[in-house]
Amino acid sequence: MNSAPAIDKVLYTAQTHTTGGREGAAQSSDGRLDVKLSPPGSAGNGTNPEQMFAAGWSACFIGAMGRAASNLKVKLPADVAVDAEVDLGTTNGDFFLQARLNVSLPGLAPDVARQIVDAAHQICPYSKATRGNINVAINLI
Repeated sequence: MNSAPAIDKVLYTAQTHTTGGREGAAQSSDGRLDVKLSPPGSAGNGTNPEQMFAAGWSACFIGAMGRAASNLKVKLPADVAVDAEVDLGTTNGDFFLQARLNVSLPGLAPDVARQIVDAAHQICPYSKATRGNINVAINLI
C-alpha cells in the first residue's frame, strides 16, 4: 500500500516519450528535451538515466535550499552548487542506485549550511522520493 500523500494541486506535469531504452532516445512533449541515450560507461553519444537523475535532483535540491534559506532568513550564496553522484550497481544480481549530494555553500557558517542542507533534504521532492529507498549521503564541501 502506498503511504505517500496525494497531491492536492498539480503544478507541472513532465511528459516524455522514450524509445530504445538505454540505447535509444527521449523527447519531451514540448520539444525542450531531445536526448540520445547510451548505457553508462559506454562510448555512445548520449547521456544515461543516472546522469539525468543526478542533474534533476541537484537542480531541485538547490531550489529546496533556496526555500530553506528563506525560511531561516538567510541569503543563499550566489555561487551555491551541488555535485551529484549517482551510482548504479548490483547486490546479489539485483540492480540498485545510491547517491551522494556534495553541496557547496561558500561563505556560510558550517552550522548554518548544515541547517539549510538538512531542511532542503526534507523539502526536495527528489529527496522525498528516494528516502528509505536508496542509500543517500549529503555532504557539505
